[in-house]
Amino acid sequence: MAEGFPIWVVISDYLLGMVMWTLIGRFAMGIFLPEDSDFFFMKFFVKSTNPLLRAFRPVTPSFLVQPMVPLYVAWFFFMFRFYVMPWLLGYSVMGMLSFPLESEIAQGVAALVGYIANFGN
Repeated sequence: MAEGFPIWVVISDYLLGMVMWTLIGRFAMGIFLPEDSDFFFMKFFVKSTNPLLRAFRPVTPSFLVQPMVPLYVAWFFFMFRFYVMPWLLGYSVMGMLSFPLESEIAQGVAALVGYIANFGN
């Protein structure tokens, strides 16, 4: 677990990170599928992110093409996690892979790659 952080920071970062990555997932799926697709994951991404997109509509530029809107909203969550959270906690900007959620994922991938690399030995 993300050591050195209070539990409320880790939980809030995980929640904000999941929202951010869900919005990015919707954008990525939208490249290949229409918004009204019957594919289960696309339905999930659309249903779970539509309330956020509606909430951010007042700050979303009208010239932005509709498929880019989820990525634009995800950018707000990234900026909050990267700049506001550390500032509220009294830290300077932490840098890449300093987010607890992504740090845990990176450690898991590194352990998996290490296991696979040493599998033949």
